[in-house]
Amino acid sequence: MDHFPVFLAVAGRKIALSGGGAAALAKLRLLLKTTARIEVFAPEADAEIVAWSTAGRLTLRRRALRGDDLVDAVLVYAANEDAVQDGAVARLAEAANVPVNIVDDLAQSAFITPAIVDRDPVTIAIGTEGTAPVLARALKRDLEERLSPRLGLLARVAQRFRAAADALPLGRRRRDFWSDYFLGAGPLLAEERDAERALDDLLARHLKAESKAGHVAFVGAGPGDPELLTLKARKALDTADVVIHDGLVTPEILELARREATLINVGKQGFGPSTPQDDINRLIVQHARKGAQIVRLKGGDATVFGRLDEEIETLQAAGISWHVVPGITAASASVAAIGQSLTRRGRNASVRFLTGHDMKGFADHDWQALARRDQVAAIYMGKKAARFIQGRLLMHGASPDTPVTFIENASRSDQRVVATTLQNLPADLADAALKGPALALLGLAPRAASATLDTHPEQETA
Repeated sequence: MDHFPVFLAVAGRKIALSGGGAAALAKLRLLLKTTARIEVFAPEADAEIVAWSTAGRLTLRRRALRGDDLVDAVLVYAANEDAVQDGAVARLAEAANVPVNIVDDLAQSAFITPAIVDRDPVTIAIGTEGTAPVLARALKRDLEERLSPRLGLLARVAQRFRAAADALPLGRRRRDFWSDYFLGAGPLLAEERDAERALDDLLARHLKAESKAGHVAFVGAGPGDPELLTLKARKALDTADVVIHDGLVTPEILELARREATLINVGKQGFGPSTPQDDINRLIVQHARKGAQIVRLKGGDATVFGRLDEEIETLQAAGISWHVVPGITAASASVAAIGQSLTRRGRNASVRFLTGHDMKGFADHDWQALARRDQVAAIYMGKKAARFIQGRLLMHGASPDTPVTFIENASRSDQRVVATTLQNLPADLADAALKGPALALLGLAPRAASATLDTHPEQETA
């Protein structure tokens, strides 16, 4: 990002604004929500600005801005709607070392003012770095509709109660207390005094409550697109103390974890560098015994080729609780990417999920059954095993024209589709030089007019 979002302390401090017309008026409506000292410099000013000055909400000086006006200013706005006058203000601001915003001139501004959702003291700032103000307004409108007007009241009551809440130990117990208030009892209360009583009762209950034992949620992260993450998975990430994740989990999904959460990458790579499973098991138990709420985040669905059983058995032996949150597996995302279905009446009444290799090397399967006409299989981790799979299937009578489709980075913005046949599989795969995670669909070819994702992924047909 080119603009780093911050909340600047302005209570009792001067903000200067040069201009008295429509642009100045728009900025002042926002600035007057703050507790800053607002000084406006304009020989001529809109009647509403004059009224604000008369009411004591700002100071209006009927002259142009001078350099000495910026001695104690923290920000200055150039809103003259005249390039020459605004340029002069910008030079004065630069000389005084005060950040300047020139209205409607992003390139020359030292800062920008975001769209704001105001539930004082809760403030949400929405910025698009000047590229899409219409989008910023749409997001603001959406948030305004979703957020209760009473949100600010709840926050103000909580602010007065923070010293009392310090009786709870820092960390999860204190977070659970505030979560119970803001997401539970608080929004149901009608009056400020009711909110204060509710906080007293909540604090008493949380002080008596025992610390939560460590717990592990095995969460399927889906194929990579954060929009395919389930709501239950989002909630788990939002409350996790520790996230132990595979290498296949995308940065966009990890961004959804709490900022304070500890993120630990225990990625595995077929025929490459990997974290030993025993080390992963020990890591999960170690954090759970400290009372952490853990998300064990696995690419796709945690129950499909994720060595879930070994980790659950380790937790059961250690007496640690757990639950599983399913996710969208790569096979579902891949078949959707080529506009096909895994089963079809009259073609195949079953589908196989296979792995191209296991702990001992290339995996063996019922090749005779797979070689029959119209069979469909989703083959995970099949890139390096492609020649082995081709040989076994042809040996057992599969047609050389059997379609095979590889989908790399299914559902992601860099998705690629490589369509080939069993006969040409190794050569076409080598030409494609797939580098990301890829799944092979045996027996399926992309539809002629295949569905496209919002991201318009690249389609490559060999």
